[in-house]
Amino acid sequence: MSGGEIYTVSQVNRHIKGLLDGDPALRGILVQGEISNYKMYPSGHHYFSLKDSEGAISCVMFRRSASRLRFRPENGMKVIAFGSVTAYPRDGKYQLYCEQLMPDGLGDLHVAFEQLKEKLGREGLFAPEHKKPIPTCPNTIAIITSAAGAAVHDMLRILNARWPLAQVKLMGVRVQGAEAPAELAGAVRYANRWKVADLILIGRGGGSMEDLWAFNDEGLARAIYESEIPVISAVGHEPDYVISDFVADLRAATPSNAAELAVPDQTEVSAGLVEQTQRLNAAMLRQMKDCRSRLERCKSSRQLTDPQVYLQDRQLRLDSLERGLSQCFERILAKQKQRLGRTSAALDAMSPLKVLGRGYSMTTLPDGTLVTSARQTEPGTSVQVRLQEGSLCCTVTERSLT
Repeated sequence: MSGGEIYTVSQVNRHIKGLLDGDPALRGILVQGEISNYKMYPSGHHYFSLKDSEGAISCVMFRRSASRLRFRPENGMKVIAFGSVTAYPRDGKYQLYCEQLMPDGLGDLHVAFEQLKEKLGREGLFAPEHKKPIPTCPNTIAIITSAAGAAVHDMLRILNARWPLAQVKLMGVRVQGAEAPAELAGAVRYANRWKVADLILIGRGGGSMEDLWAFNDEGLARAIYESEIPVISAVGHEPDYVISDFVADLRAATPSNAAELAVPDQTEVSAGLVEQTQRLNAAMLRQMKDCRSRLERCKSSRQLTDPQVYLQDRQLRLDSLERGLSQCFERILAKQKQRLGRTSAALDAMSPLKVLGRGYSMTTLPDGTLVTSARQTEPGTSVQVRLQEGSLCCTVTERSLT
């Protein structure tokens, strides 16, 4: 471009884009900064800015590149972005086209692990109250792991040595790679759908975090959480923790340890049975000894040597009861006599004869009607007057109503 010539906006923008695209320093560049204004559109493209204390740059990550992310970008997260700086001619705005995004300071797998762990923990997938008890003596055990790995041989060997009565079903799946999570989750769901076992052992031998990553899959975690069959997770070595360890009903330090936790030890069970048998025999001997002692006491008892003793004892008991009953009747009779006396005294005090004894008399008509008013008689009426001693037959000659 030269001075004096007039250019369109599009020409200027294309020229700037050409300058940026032609600068080798802006291709395959690593940019460190803090994510802000992060948005993910339905198209699958990610738009955000990277900023530091003095400036900011717009960034875009297209769906194809974003699909390879193993963590979820968040505002405030410090990252290192790899990509190229160029301009979008339509807007005249330059931005960083990200092809890769890595957490600054921590690996992306570690960040993804912590993010998924926090998410599932908030949803309650790790809650202790959801854990199902492990059966003491499972009849059938399903092992979900690689059929070619060393872990499965260790588990089969230990299961057979500890509890050969258990039937073991191997469900061979891939435990590493892009297809592994779907196969692991599918095996768990298949075992539940067809009720193939009483207990599920899922896991693999040790390896790097990348090797164990299939067991950090959200789909597998939800399949284990929804499993009606108890699940023991056994992935890697003692220090290794994966998401399936947290969501499973029991976590084993290693696949071998999972086999030990799954079944009892037949040697210990046999020793326990021997001990219980000995204790049972000792208890039976004690009981037989007690029974013999009781039998000897019964044989020498007076009831057996002299049957009359039993009848005499019962006769004495009967006499005692008879005396007690007689005394009870006497007490009741005495109380009734006292009550009768009180009642008789009360009736005697209310007797009309007592009133006659004080000089009063009782007058009745010939039909026995008690005369209480002069109006009941007329001159010439015959009445009988009852006294304390004897009675008088009288005739009314005059009556007064006052």
